[in-house]
Amino acid sequence: MGLTRVPGLLYGGDYNPEQWPEEVWAEDVRLMAEAGVTMVTVAVFAWSRLEPEPGAYDFGWLDRVLGLLHEHGIAADLATATATPPPWLVRRHPEVMPVDAAGTRLEFGSRQGYCPSSPVFREHAVRLATAMATRYGDHPALALWHVGNEYADHTLECFCPESARHFRAWLQARYGTVGGLNAAWGTSCWGQHYTGFDQVEPPRRAPGPVNPAQLLDWRRFCSDALLELFTAERDALRAVTPDVPVTTNFMSILHGLDYWAWAEAEDLVSDDAYPDPADPSSHMAVALSYDLMRSLKRRPWLLMESAPSAVSWREVNAPKPPGVMRLHSLQAVAHGADGVMFFQWRQARYGPEKFHSALVPHGGTATRGWRDTLRLGADLRRLAEVAGGHTSADVALVFGWDSWWGLEAPESMPSDRLRLKDLLLSWYAPLHARGIAVDLAPPGADLSGYRVVIVPNLYLCTAEQAEALAAVTGELVVGPFSGVVDEADQVHDGGAPGPLRDLLGVAVEEFWPLPDGLTQPLRHAGGGAGAARTWAEWLRPDQGTAVLARFEGGDLDGLPAITRKGNATYLGCLPADLTPVLDRVLAGVPAIAVPAGVEAVRRGRHLFLLNHTTDEQRITLPYPGRDLLTDTDLRGDAVLAPRDAVVLRIEGDT
Repeated sequence: MGLTRVPGLLYGGDYNPEQWPEEVWAEDVRLMAEAGVTMVTVAVFAWSRLEPEPGAYDFGWLDRVLGLLHEHGIAADLATATATPPPWLVRRHPEVMPVDAAGTRLEFGSRQGYCPSSPVFREHAVRLATAMATRYGDHPALALWHVGNEYADHTLECFCPESARHFRAWLQARYGTVGGLNAAWGTSCWGQHYTGFDQVEPPRRAPGPVNPAQLLDWRRFCSDALLELFTAERDALRAVTPDVPVTTNFMSILHGLDYWAWAEAEDLVSDDAYPDPADPSSHMAVALSYDLMRSLKRRPWLLMESAPSAVSWREVNAPKPPGVMRLHSLQAVAHGADGVMFFQWRQARYGPEKFHSALVPHGGTATRGWRDTLRLGADLRRLAEVAGGHTSADVALVFGWDSWWGLEAPESMPSDRLRLKDLLLSWYAPLHARGIAVDLAPPGADLSGYRVVIVPNLYLCTAEQAEALAAVTGELVVGPFSGVVDEADQVHDGGAPGPLRDLLGVAVEEFWPLPDGLTQPLRHAGGGAGAARTWAEWLRPDQGTAVLARFEGGDLDGLPAITRKGNATYLGCLPADLTPVLDRVLAGVPAIAVPAGVEAVRRGRHLFLLNHTTDEQRITLPYPGRDLLTDTDLRGDAVLAPRDAVVLRIEGDT
């Protein structure tokens, strides 16, 4: 289910009219129409204004806002307003506020002030969602429901007694008996054997390291508990408005929530992304997160929030230089977004986000910011035909939250330097630089359509996930410290790589993490030199397994570093340079040659060329076509000004 009610590419942002006198609203919608805004998000933090007393609703002001929007042809992404409970709910039911791991109940005065497991909060949230759906289900401005806001941003977990009860019920549903729990958690270690579920508590602060299996299940539970909260509101909305799509805004590659599971529960994937303008490589990391958003449901998604310029929450909040707001927005569209929206429409005068940029800055329309707002609106109208376009990828990166949570358990690993987001980016960056489209896929997915499948790390690997990798017919690359444990975080019999042993044709005798600053030289079979950083392994290859690189010097001298059996390559280290591996496995995969700092992304019949550098760049076009931004025919070479872009409608059937 997509946003069929709003054609073309969406453009807009969070609109908080409750922060402004009513006489400002008419000016707001007039400026929205002038800028080409097609949809705004309304009422995200408006619970206390919509329900000032229990069960007493004040919808009049929101009626007038939605009426103004519809009169000017602007759709509403209408929030259920449950992102923050009202003060009266907290004072009547202080137990709805979350408790931290030290046992302190947090106080009202920020946002996301709720325990995810609180039945009181859930009851009131569902009641408000139902009231919103009943009131506005037939409103002509309504295009999308927006449940909550940025789940797990401030409140991922709660350690209160209600959360403990919920956790125990979740564990009982998962394991059935306390014996099953003891077996999964390995409670014979350190004398943690339970004789009843009532003895189990959340992993609060303890004298020493907490059982890593308990921590893994806690991470699973916290994601599921928040998802239950989301789906309770979603179901209330669907009961009244089954034809209106439902979303909630994700936060790129967020550690706390399993977005594979969350995406299944919503109709449209939407994301909030805030790349740092002060980081010249930030466009690389945000491209990876955009490809994840596109991959979650294998269809277009929506950039729900981004910043026109500076944010308000970094230590140094650098503004976006001229052209960067536009460039970042076009990048999202290139990676599958069917709309670009911002936080927020009008820059706040008070509160924690008063210095966060907006489409209408403090200085009003006589500003660079407003000129950028107008320019982007015009560009998105020119690109309307891109909406709905799909991306075909030959390469998949396998990535799952269970493995991530297990890999980064505190105080129990050979090294805490293996960080999954870093591992993902180390593979993604050279693919991105070559203009190669990448999908992300969960462990266990059908990967038969890909020429190359890369698994940066699969610390937690089940037999079913190993079977899915064994079914890959293209090139398969598996990174180090994979196949180490099962779904209960217990080491596989025989050690790593566990169920991947036959597929990879290698055994890991010992993990060999490298201290900071130390590298381990290696030499490729073709004679080229290289080095490993952060991690290495003592490998024992099977007979018939080829050795593609060996360590050179040091304690691992002469031992295999990279091996290959059949179509499967295993890296028993983290090479500082992945080029030799990629050059071999990517042979025959179409790529687009562009200068460093220029991004080439193919979406359907459109090619996006994005110059993230501050220099002019000349690019040899792989196809002739028409630049939709300038309405100019291009063939041969194209010249991109600093921080400029070309969106080429490719000629012919390419």
